Parts: sequence; structure tokens; C-alpha cells
Amino acid sequence: MSESPTLSRRVVLQAGGAAGLSALAALVAADPAAAAALAAGRPTGPTITDLGPAVSQYGLMSALLVGDTVYIGSRNIEPTGVIGFHLPTRTVTVSTEVTTGYAIQALAADVSGRYLYIGILQKSGGPQANLHRWDLQTPELPAVPIGAIGDRDVRDLAVAPDGTLFAVGGGSTTAPALWQFDPASGQVTSLGIPDATSTLARAVAATDEAVFFGAGSTLGGGGSAGRATLFAYDRAAATFSSIAPPEFAADPSVRELAIVGDRLVASTAASTEASKVAVIDLADLSSYTLATSIGKTAKNIAAIGDHLYLANETGLLDFSTATGTITQLDVGDLDLGEIWGVDAHGGTLAVVSAYGFVAEVDPATGTSTVTDLAEAGAPVSPQTCMGLAAGGGYVYVGGNGAIARHSLKTGEVVNLRAPGEAKDAEVIGGVLYTGQYNSQGIWSYDPKRGEPIHQVAAFAGEQNRPLDTTWDPVHRRLLVAVQSDTEGGGSIWTYDPRTSTSTIAVNPIDDVQLVRAVATTRGVAYLGGDNAQKTGPRGTVIAWNPIAQRELWRIETGLPNGIAALAIQGRHLYALTIKGGFVVIDLLQRSIVHTADHRPLCPGFAAMVENRGVVYAVSDTTLWRFDPKTFAVTVVVSEINGAWYSGSHLNVDERGRIYTLRGRNLVQVVDRPRASGGH
Repeated sequence: MSESPTLSRRVVLQAGGAAGLSALAALVAADPAAAAALAAGRPTGPTITDLGPAVSQYGLMSALLVGDTVYIGSRNIEPTGVIGFHLPTRTVTVSTEVTTGYAIQALAADVSGRYLYIGILQKSGGPQANLHRWDLQTPELPAVPIGAIGDRDVRDLAVAPDGTLFAVGGGSTTAPALWQFDPASGQVTSLGIPDATSTLARAVAATDEAVFFGAGSTLGGGGSAGRATLFAYDRAAATFSSIAPPEFAADPSVRELAIVGDRLVASTAASTEASKVAVIDLADLSSYTLATSIGKTAKNIAAIGDHLYLANETGLLDFSTATGTITQLDVGDLDLGEIWGVDAHGGTLAVVSAYGFVAEVDPATGTSTVTDLAEAGAPVSPQTCMGLAAGGGYVYVGGNGAIARHSLKTGEVVNLRAPGEAKDAEVIGGVLYTGQYNSQGIWSYDPKRGEPIHQVAAFAGEQNRPLDTTWDPVHRRLLVAVQSDTEGGGSIWTYDPRTSTSTIAVNPIDDVQLVRAVATTRGVAYLGGDNAQKTGPRGTVIAWNPIAQRELWRIETGLPNGIAALAIQGRHLYALTIKGGFVVIDLLQRSIVHTADHRPLCPGFAAMVENRGVVYAVSDTTLWRFDPKTFAVTVVVSEINGAWYSGSHLNVDERGRIYTLRGRNLVQVVDRPRASGGH
């Protein structure tokens, strides 16, 4: 469907008679130039074509086996909720919705299996509930809110044998605390902050005597942020004590905790080293055995006999506690993608993949049975989205574990499976290249060759979060701006499709600023800096030689927030900061020649692109363009309100058509600026 936000000639003619004349008179009075264009049969404003939901799937972020049913928490779809996948029948048999939040990362059940507790991730804090409880004896009744922990996000839950619920998370201005919900009183209370330097807690486990709290700084690392910490909270004495094995010290955070018999199993999320798994004696917390794992993640702990099974970023791990060794479990050709649940069910493992399926894996043989959740009855709905690219007759939109390929010719939409998230992307010569989170490097897909999307370049795992991509037509290289979540700072990647070679330059701006934006002209790349820490430098722009990997010059924008986006038109570099600060840099003079405050249009993150001599920008709320001479702003689409998960995006195809989101739908915008710039 196409529409124009201004009165079109078609609308006037269809109105007919007096109504048509009245509409035409109103247009002449309001905008004589538009009326003249209308009379001449020329379009008077941008044409917006709705291409339908950008990415549709059953997105998920957690899973827990209770009895014969795997309960699975949704991610980035509406409504937020939990489904129950019944293993014997391999169908979705129950579901519930929750009243707040965009995703569910935390699930826990009481020892009786009656109550399922649900923890919510939210975009903003407040008094609304982020804890819910679902009575599984009456699953037809909805989950009910039971309160809120003071941290914005609930990342993990655990229920002690006595029925007390414990929660951890993060996302607030203070360090994460240990929270308790007493089902008898219905009260949620803080038991304290054990480590003031942590930025995120993702692991909790509980007995009737103690609660175990695992945290660190997987998000917002670097600087003064803490590393992996593990505390025992004595429930009787109400005191914390550190029990972290010294071997955890190099890793940014504790990733998972589980009580297995008389032992506490603790794992880490690593950065520069492999992750670790410790098995700790509950009777003597100083007594433990430790194994170095495989890969950077060890999570989702399940036990069968003397074997512990965990997920890493490439599949399943087998930890033999008898020998103390960890091996990668061979599952044949099965690609499990990002795993959000591993539970023991008899002698098999119920593995829940972000690709939207449940795999029942026999660890003895590696054989499996896979059930697609959508086919089993899970609700499929539009997701919030990541990166976006257009060209070669297709538009690609990133989701969780999928990249939706929209055909501009037929309208067909196909979800390409890809681990993690395509944070940004470009189409070069009809071939898609993505910057893939988490620590997945650069991936490529050629629709003409019919091969699956695949990785073409890998980089150091701590350089994990691609944020912006652009194509350097002089050196014929893809440029990718990157953030390091765990170490602070960031990097700039290059990839040459002709030779399949790549380079990385770590911390090109300084040792604290990540590279959030990249633009290029005449073989010079321009990098825009930001800082994940609350204090320290941000907003620096540097000119960078991507071949020699050296700085040419730099300029400080002097604005309080970091760079959100960069674009180049002629001799001018446009720099838009988070929350709408705007500067224009004359690349010949190497000086700032224009500043403005566009916060009314840009309350947070933004993206920009140059299109036929004009720079366009999009925020979470608005699509607009800049006059190439005066830099004044003209709104192209107000209230576009794109449903972006991690910052807005826009891109253009070879014909100059603009693509972005309006709500959760992909839209094509054809804009025709007047010669005067529209003013």
C-alpha cells in the first residue's frame, strides 16, 4: 500500500464535487507550491509503501523444563509471554501473556512444580511489575504480576526448596542487588549489593541455607567496571562472602549457576580467554574442581549421571565430572544456533534454539529430533529489529537468529537463519554483508548462488558488537564500527570480498571510546566515538586511513553525548549525537562549521545515510532530511516510530528508495526534495 502524507492529486479528484474543490482550496491556501505541483500532476510529498512485517517469527530468550513441558519465554514480539511445549506430543499446549516488558530471560519453578516464576526485561524502569507468577495447575488463567525488583531488568531467578524466590538483574544506575520475594508476605525486598563495581548480574541459585549471586560486567565493561564475582549470601546471618575461584578473575562475568545434588556448578562468560566451569562443594565452599571450557560462553547447565551438559556459542558441551574434562558434543550437521535452554528429560536433552525450534538430543549418540515451534503452535508475530540493508532486488532486516529477506519483485519474505543478530549490513554488488553480534564477525549471503549465509571474517571475541557498516568504494572494502562490551573501547574492521582478507584496528580513537559510526569518502574513513561508561571522553571524530590503519587527524565535537551516526555530503561530514546534538564538519578546513540541537526529532539513537546529494536521518520517532546548503531540517515522515531493538536504521537501494521501519513494518520511502531543499 502506498500513501502520501500530504494531499495528493488522486485524493482531490476522488473527493469529487464540492468536497474536491474544498480540499483543493485548502491545499492552495496552505501550500501554494504544492498546489502548483499537484495541478501539474507532480507528486507533492514522499510516497510511503508498506512492505509488511519486517521480521516475523517466534522469538525466544529462555526455557525451563517442568515435568514433561518445556516453558519458553518470548523475545521482542508482542504480546510478551510464555508458551509450554509438551515433549511427549511435541506440540504447544499452553500459553500465557504478561503485562509488561519486551522479553523474558528468566524462568524458575518451585520444587513442587506448581508455580512458574517469570522475570521481565524492560526498556525503562519504574513501578510496573517485572516479576510474574503463573499457576501451572490452572494454566488457562493468566500469569499475574507479583511485584518489582528495583533493578530494571530481571536476568535470572531461583527458587529455594522452602519456596522463597530470589532474583538478580541490572540495567539501573546502581550496581545490581540480590532480591527476594517471600510468597507468604508477597513482599519483594533487597538483600543488598554485594559488589559495587558490577554492572550486570545474570546468575542466581539457592538452597534453604544460602543464595549464590554471580555477576560482573558483560555489558558496559572496561574502565572501573568489575570482573567476574561470585558471592554466597548466608540467609540466617544476612551476610555476603566472596567464594569466586581465583581462576574466574580474568573473565568479565559469571554466566550461570545451578545446584546439582550437593554441589554448586558455576560457569563464566569469557572475553580474552576460554570460559571456566567450577564444581563447588556446598558443604565446603572453598573446595572445588575447575575445568577450562571451550569457547567464550558456558551456560544452561543440565545433569545426566556424572555428566554435565552446557551450551556454548557453537553447540553443546559435555563435562565429565569423573574425569574433569570438557568436550564438544558431536550432534552431526545440526546447527543449534544460539541456545537458550538445556534440560535433561530422561536420558535425552531438550535443547531450545533461538532459531525457533526444540531439539531432543541423545547425548550418547548425538542423534536428535527437531520440532519447529511455529509448526507446533507457537505464535508467530513481528519482532523488533536490528540492522537493515537494501539492494539487488531485496531488502534484508535483522532479527534474533534470523535475517528476513524481502523480495521487492514478488513480495516474498524468507527468514535466513543466522546466529546472533545482524546489527548492521550492506548490499554490495547484490551480495549481503553483515556485522554479526555476538562475536560472530562478518557474514555474507549471495542470493544468486543459493548458498546459506555464512561467516567470511572472524575477529577477536572481545570485539563482539558491530554497530555500523559502510562500503569504501575506493579501496573496495567493507568497513565495520565495533564496540567491546567486556573490555571497553572498540575497533574498526575491514573486509575485502575479492581476496577474503580482513583487518582489525583496536581502540583507534582511544582506550575507552568505542566506534559507534563510520562513514567514508575518497578513501578516508571517519570514525565516531562513544563511551559505554558514565564518565570519560566521548564524541570524538577521527579521520582514519583504513589501509595503513593510522589516524590522519581528529576533532572534538564538544557535545555531551557520543556520536550516534555519521554521513558525508560533498565536503561536509554530518555528525549526529545520541539525543540529537548535531555538528557539521568541513573536511577541507577540518573544522566545525555548523551546530544545532535536534533533540525534539532525536530523543536517543539515530542513523543517517546520503542519498542523491541529500543526507537523511531517522530516529526512533522521525524520518527527516538536511538541506545540503543550509543544513536546515525538513521532516519527511513524522511519527514513524520504528520498532528498533538496538537503535534505528535506514538504508537506500540503487534507485534511491529509502528503507526503514514504521512500527514493526518495513516501509519504502520515495522522497522528492525540491531544488531549494524544501524550505
